[in-house]
Formats: sequence, structure tokens, C-alpha cells
Amino acid sequence: MILLLGIIYPLFITGIAQVCFHDKSNGSLVKKNGVVIGSALIGQQFDNKAYFTSRPSASGYNTLPSGASNLSLTSKKLQEQIIQRKKEFIAVNKLPSDQVVPSEMLFASGSGLDPHISPQAALLQVERIAEARHFSSEQKQKLKQLIENNTEKPLWNWLGETKMNVLLLNLQLDGIK
Repeated sequence: MILLLGIIYPLFITGIAQVCFHDKSNGSLVKKNGVVIGSALIGQQFDNKAYFTSRPSASGYNTLPSGASNLSLTSKKLQEQIIQRKKEFIAVNKLPSDQVVPSEMLFASGSGLDPHISPQAALLQVERIAEARHFSSEQKQKLKQLIENNTEKPLWNWLGETKMNVLLLNLQLDGIK
């Protein structure tokens, strides 16, 4: 049983994964100019105003202690974090103070590593990015089209949320001329 379940079975399953799901089984690594810059499965921090920002991370985007903060909705600390994150998002993106901010920009993901945001969160960042990159109105239109083109529909059009991968979006953003 040790030989069967401890060696043969894991090697068999690993072989199937490598053949059928090679990219995913190796971490969905994203490369730029032949250099690995991240994974499409793991969120990253983007501080540059010329790029889309990811949702907050309870673990500081660190993969080792990944996890949620485990703060309940009645937690004073969580309420303070939400207020602070909303203020920062509104200030950085130069939005009206009464702007409704999508929840994923206020709450950290369950793992602290979610690589996705909603199209609404991306659209709220367009003006900031266009200003930081000195985009013309035509380039700003291309930026909005980029958001539309990178929007992932829910699984089977009903399971999950409409979303987009921030790392992949930011890589394509550099291609707007």
C-alpha cells in the first residue's frame, strides 16, 4: 500500500496533470521577456499610479501565511479598515467623496491572494491611469476597451462573478500606444 499510494499513485496523477494541464499544474506562471513576473493565480501589489491596483490583502500578498483576517463584520478594527480603504481608494482615484466603491476594494479576499477585481473597480481607476500615462482621449478609449476585452464571465454564465485578472490586465496596459 505504501508503494501504491505513496509513490505510484502520486507519480501517475502528476503525470496526468503535466500532460493535460501543464500550465496550471506548474503554477500558471506569467512571463515577460522570458522572465517570470508572477502567477495568474496569485494577487500582487501594484503601487504605481499608472497601473490597476489589486484588492487589499490580509497577508500583505505573502503566499506563506495566506489567509483572511478572520475579523467579523461587527469588528471595530474591520470597520476602521473599510473606512480607511474607501478613503484611500477615493483619494488615489480622485473620485467624489460619495462614490460607491466596489466591495472587493474594501475587503481583503479570503486567502489574501485573490488576483481578480470587478470591471466596476477597474473602470473607477481609468481616469487615474490615463492621467498618470498622459493618455489622449483615443488611448483612454482603448483602455476602456481593454477592460471590456479582459472581463471574464461567470462559469457557465451564472456561477461566480464577472471579474478580471489584474496582473494580466496590467501587462496588456503597457501595450496601449
